[in-house]
Amino acid sequence: MTRSAILTPHGALEPGPMAAILANHLIPGCEVTGSGAAGPTHTRLLSTPGGPRRITVTIRPHDVELSAETDDHAEFAHLVATTRAWLDLDTDTAAVARTFDDDPLLGPLVRERPGLRAVGYPEPFEAAVMTVLGQQVSVAAGGTFGGRLAAAYGTPMPSGLTLFPPPEVIASAPHEELRAAVGVTRTRAATVQNVARAVVDGLSLDPLADRGQLRKDLLAIPGIGPWSADYLTVRVLRDADAFTPGDLVARRAMGNPSIRDAERLAEAWRPFRAYALFHLWTSATYRGDGGVQRPDGERCALQGGAG
Repeated sequence: MTRSAILTPHGALEPGPMAAILANHLIPGCEVTGSGAAGPTHTRLLSTPGGPRRITVTIRPHDVELSAETDDHAEFAHLVATTRAWLDLDTDTAAVARTFDDDPLLGPLVRERPGLRAVGYPEPFEAAVMTVLGQQVSVAAGGTFGGRLAAAYGTPMPSGLTLFPPPEVIASAPHEELRAAVGVTRTRAATVQNVARAVVDGLSLDPLADRGQLRKDLLAIPGIGPWSADYLTVRVLRDADAFTPGDLVARRAMGNPSIRDAERLAEAWRPFRAYALFHLWTSATYRGDGGVQRPDGERCALQGGAG
């Protein structure tokens, strides 16, 4: 049985950039994008207390339609809540716009796209692994690596999609086997497994957790540097005031300041620095010709290669 609901955002919505970021960060085999009569679609599996369920979001001009393969009311309510958080539909974008209205850099960007939302990730462990695989490579390459990892260690589901491998499977995989299957360096494969072992040992990427402590815990994982920790704070922990001063695309949109100067300049954008980041990314990468982003291959950290 398929259930559907219309998810109305709090304030305006920018469907093109939302569809673009989902398509750009797609994991082959785990996710599928398409185009329907009502708008772009994105299909994937989402966790519920009763197991993974196949869902499709249709990004319409002013709202999002969620369709899910479940006949359970509680499961569907869970999927609605997960999707609203994932797509950042509950943020008052008017409040963000007011904060940036007088800013010489962000003011024009917000006026151009007042409904831009800080799209996150619905599955925290998957996001952490994909962040590692995306260190210092293009988004397209990171997606390719993620697809290989899922093909090698994920679970094919009756829905036709592959369930991303859980941390226990990745943590226990033979290192050289995993490295060869994914096609990454030994160092990158080790970081993926370090993240998996940390989660198995109790690390919880929970948006309700102490974000400062969680950032310290992330930085304690070998191979995780400031960019990766900051990026996960923005897109998984959904901290509206997080920022990635080491991000090359954002810094270029800011006029190429140093990392330290980027952090200083971003102080003026509190308490919505994450939204400033999304506006900078979008202005630098979104073409607006049908919702396709250019690959942001230089979005990486210059932190000794750690990401």
